[in-house]
Amino acid sequence: MKRIGLLGGSFNPAHRGHRRLSLHAIRALGLDEVWWLVSPGNPLKPVKGMAPFPARMASARAMARRAPIRPSAIEQRLKTRYTADTLAKLPRLYPKHRFIWLMGADNLAQFHRWERWRDIARQVPIAVIARPGYDGNARASPAMSWLRRAVRPAGQAKNWTCWRLPALVMLRFRPDPTSATRLRAADPSWHRQFSSSPQTSTSSVKP
Repeated sequence: MKRIGLLGGSFNPAHRGHRRLSLHAIRALGLDEVWWLVSPGNPLKPVKGMAPFPARMASARAMARRAPIRPSAIEQRLKTRYTADTLAKLPRLYPKHRFIWLMGADNLAQFHRWERWRDIARQVPIAVIARPGYDGNARASPAMSWLRRAVRPAGQAKNWTCWRLPALVMLRFRPDPTSATRLRAADPSWHRQFSSSPQTSTSSVKP
């Protein structure tokens, strides 16, 4: 069995914060790889300011170089709009893989707004990465109220494949302050550097 962490997002653009989070999760959870699920269109984010999917995928592939990180266009290929639908299909496509969902504390704070979020928690374990300024809201969130009894000790994080679901573990490491919002503000046309790059092709992206 391969142990795979799943990090979903717009990656608008992908940045070193995504990379550092992923590498930390690999160490803390004993993962073989982290797959970045580049969303064709996040239902909770505005369309305005969203770079074209090929450019976002290309930025993810560039940021993931020389690391056990695999940017994936699988949601585009499966035509799944919601994470719950993607997670329902992955075990059938990859029966020899075990998956754990990775998210920042900022996402846990609004996890209750995700489509069928309880189904997500019943499908895979969840690892939450602490983020300064968001931990309080995450712990007080409606989702955390439901998941509180499912919290597992961080010291047992590498045993996640044995956990009964739902299961959630809180991980802490020195965060990277990089923000996609600030990167876009500094360079609104960042995606143009990828518009003519051969990396913009998604046809050969695996998994």
